[in-house]
Amino acid sequence: MMRRSISPLGKQSALEMDTRETKLKIIAAGQKAVEQLIKVAESDIIKETTDIDDTALAADRLKNAAATKKLAIFDALEILNRIDEEREALKIDDGNTEASKTEGWAERNARKSS
Repeated sequence: MMRRSISPLGKQSALEMDTRETKLKIIAAGQKAVEQLIKVAESDIIKETTDIDDTALAADRLKNAAATKKLAIFDALEILNRIDEEREALKIDDGNTEASKTEGWAERNARKSS
């Protein structure tokens, strides 16, 4: 019985593909999280109530609701920024840009000025 050997490069490329697919899934999950955070930010702070006891806690509830909305907005923006960074990293990994992994800023820009 012959054993097929897998080269280290074969394992690495399979691992890279698995990592890429995982990153794409994380990006999709991040987009869903942003959608949920938008729903939180768009929800009404003040709801119609007829209960007199609710007026005593109204200021505290308004403060907590406003803080929750602020946190939801900032979290959504942070997630979107990270999604953009990861998408750019995936494009570079694909070789869709002119930049080589071994080149630095000076090498890339030297070609542009020549």
